[in-house]
Amino acid sequence: MSQYRIAVLVGSIRQASLNRKLALALAALAPEDFTFEHLHIDNLPLYNQDLDGKQPAEVQQLKTEIARAQGLLIVTPEYNRSIPGVLKNALDHGSRPYGQNAWGGKPAGVIGISPGAIGTALAQQHLRNVLAYLDVPTLGQPEAFIQNKDDLFDEKGHIGIEATRQFLQGWMDKYVAWVKRHASV
Repeated sequence: MSQYRIAVLVGSIRQASLNRKLALALAALAPEDFTFEHLHIDNLPLYNQDLDGKQPAEVQQLKTEIARAQGLLIVTPEYNRSIPGVLKNALDHGSRPYGQNAWGGKPAGVIGISPGAIGTALAQQHLRNVLAYLDVPTLGQPEAFIQNKDDLFDEKGHIGIEATRQFLQGWMDKYVAWVKRHASV
């Protein structure tokens, strides 16, 4: 059996991040041949094209971790109707210098959670636009705009609402099939 390494980017860096909780809960729904490695994006300097010729060690590490992955899982909040700056910064670093795009060809799933009624719908749309430019084949359906509820996560961090768990299991099953169809192992 092949092993699929998934690079996880969480667009929120706060300690009590709902999106980090969602990423961990999703990983628990995946099959055993999938492993999830969270990429550190909070230590990256702001992207500066002047550094393209000599990328900082943190950027080189990010690009190495992306290269090792067979797929991407991007879990993002919505800030001001778009993606967080820390996530965009990581995407910019991973795609530079021009012609050395580490993201290209990596199959991705995009999802997010928010207290708002529309979840992270607009952030996900903006993110999909960026990923299309970066040549990242992104799972289109099902879309998942998760609204946080008090009992969404149980005490162990698993999805506590059965209907939501079933929906997210379906999302994960589609994501797994997407990665297996597009990844090179």
